[in-house]
Amino acid sequence: MDGAHYLADALRLLSAYQGLADRALAQVEDADLFRAAGGDANSIAVTVKHLAGNMRSRWTDFLTSDGEKPDRHRDTEFEIYETDTKERLLARWEAGWKLVHDALESLTPDDLDRVVRIRGKPYLVLDAIQRQLTHYAYHVGQIVQRAKELAGDRWTTLSVPRDASGRFNEETRGSA
Repeated sequence: MDGAHYLADALRLLSAYQGLADRALAQVEDADLFRAAGGDANSIAVTVKHLAGNMRSRWTDFLTSDGEKPDRHRDTEFEIYETDTKERLLARWEAGWKLVHDALESLTPDDLDRVVRIRGKPYLVLDAIQRQLTHYAYHVGQIVQRAKELAGDRWTTLSVPRDASGRFNEETRGSA
């Protein structure tokens, strides 16, 4: 795989993760965004807040500054305050994804062999991107699962519906 293809695919995957999460978030009642399953579990709001904080930190000045910004207070991403309204959290979420897209779109294949730092540790740009791809996939899966639990019978699947794989495969083959 060449570098241009890798960058395009990383951007495609990240866009897909964002789309999955957005479609899951749209199925959750506002108050439910802040409901945790219990114990030490995170609510969807906490996961959104954490991802937005991570994106801001990692992708701001991606090539030129450490990915763990000194003004990031990660521990507070796991706490919900009165000022953490749905609107503010979603605005941070959108701003975070914009940083991801802008940073990736600015990269060239030659950048993949450059070194960036995260918490002082060196990573090839390619490895730093992979690190974020897996981190975001992990948390988007959490958002989708929690949204599905909260939506209950109102849930509309985000993938192939149960008992519809055969039809889906036929339709997919027919459109190729």
